[in-house]
Amino acid sequence: MKTQFFLGAAVFAIAACSGSSDAPAATIEAETPPVVEEVETGPLSLADAVGGDWRSDEEKARDAWRNPAETLEFFEIEPSETVIEIWPGGGWYTNVLAPYLASGDGTLVAAVWDTNVFEGDRLARIEQRIADFKAVYEADAELFGELEYSAFSAQSGPLAAEDSIDTILTFRNVHNWMGGDYTAKFFTDAYAALKPGGVLGVVEHRLPSSAEQNPRAATGYVHEDFVKALAASAGFEFVEASEINANPMDTADHPFGVWTLPPVSRTSDRDGNTPDGFDAAIYAEIGESDRMTLKFVKPEPASSEPVE
Repeated sequence: MKTQFFLGAAVFAIAACSGSSDAPAATIEAETPPVVEEVETGPLSLADAVGGDWRSDEEKARDAWRNPAETLEFFEIEPSETVIEIWPGGGWYTNVLAPYLASGDGTLVAAVWDTNVFEGDRLARIEQRIADFKAVYEADAELFGELEYSAFSAQSGPLAAEDSIDTILTFRNVHNWMGGDYTAKFFTDAYAALKPGGVLGVVEHRLPSSAEQNPRAATGYVHEDFVKALAASAGFEFVEASEINANPMDTADHPFGVWTLPPVSRTSDRDGNTPDGFDAAIYAEIGESDRMTLKFVKPEPASSEPVE
């Protein structure tokens, strides 16, 4: 990123007066044009991207639960990379990632909902949400860079050209794919798109290992071992887990699943029923969900050494 400074000013030279009545009038030299100096400031830090004034107060209020700078640092995101964000929704993480990558000549690819799998009113709503999302970032390309777009669904094609992406990130989406029974497809698609050595970063609501996993993840919570197994089946190597986004107060057994907790804070089911004795303050006190934060890598191809 470059910052411009304007140097120099008009220089005035006043002729000395001799004291006589016919002394020459004061003369003014021509104004010197300002010199424009371009200073290279380098890419943004993650802290700068998180603290940027383009992020709303409402977005920043959730940083304590989502820990964006620490999470992206854990995933080793560099500002020069090409990164895919899966299902960016309203752009909470996009508002951090896009300026950060743009500042280092990197590229953010937003893999949005696949409009080919919707129809009727739902299709119209999805198309409008995607259009609104794009409008935000197209309005300030200097800050956000020029985003590229892809899509993901049970029927979508490749996320990107094979072996072309440095990092793929998904935030709290695995339970949605389990509901549609296409979770394995995501890991396969991600593996194909990543470069050898590329990173897959997964953040997801975490179900305690002692609890039974609903195959459709109806509560929104997922076993950590389930995610690791799917990644391994696709060819990924597990690198490391972080407790950056852990919340030990979350027992993952709430009346309306993870949506009982903030930020949704649901108080009734779809039929409007609220359990007897339900106290929303208890769940507000817990805060946002306990989350796994997992890093995987697409292994480099094995080197073939000549046989002597």
